[in-house]
Amino acid sequence: MNAPATAAVVAAVAQIAVALAFLSIPLLRHRFGPAATSAAVTELRGQGVRPEVLEENGLRFDASGHEWWAPGAFAAVNLAVAALNLAGNSWGTTLTWVFSSIAFLANLAILHSQLGAASSVTAAFRRKGDPELARIDVPAFLKAAEGAFPSWTRVLQNARHALVFAGSALAVTAATLL
Repeated sequence: MNAPATAAVVAAVAQIAVALAFLSIPLLRHRFGPAATSAAVTELRGQGVRPEVLEENGLRFDASGHEWWAPGAFAAVNLAVAALNLAGNSWGTTLTWVFSSIAFLANLAILHSQLGAASSVTAAFRRKGDPELARIDVPAFLKAAEGAFPSWTRVLQNARHALVFAGSALAVTAATLL
């Protein structure tokens, strides 16, 4: 196999790995989201807050809405570009540079939002101007929801971040050799 063909396979394998990493998000939320919602509802009741406030404000822990379509779209694009690379299509190189860079940056945004979840949710609740939302102890609320996910999901989350960062960088690097 010549160097460009090898680079195309490396880029494609990295893109497939990134696609699988993105798909892990909605799969975990689908599996454990209802338990997280139940734990969040229990926490809200303990804080004297109506549980309906979740639905009224679009707060969900399952794989609905953007929690499914966003990672699903990233996975689909990565798989499509991987197929172009494996087919030797010249568009594969250009699209790898574009979409692998976007995946890297999107994962950076995801990581940032996860690290600052309590402060951003607190700020969002304040912006709503709803006194009931303002009463919520957000760190306790989020901790209760997160506690419904098995402990190994945190390990998977960190591995997913590492895989998306490394896989995206590897795909772009391999594409420069095509």
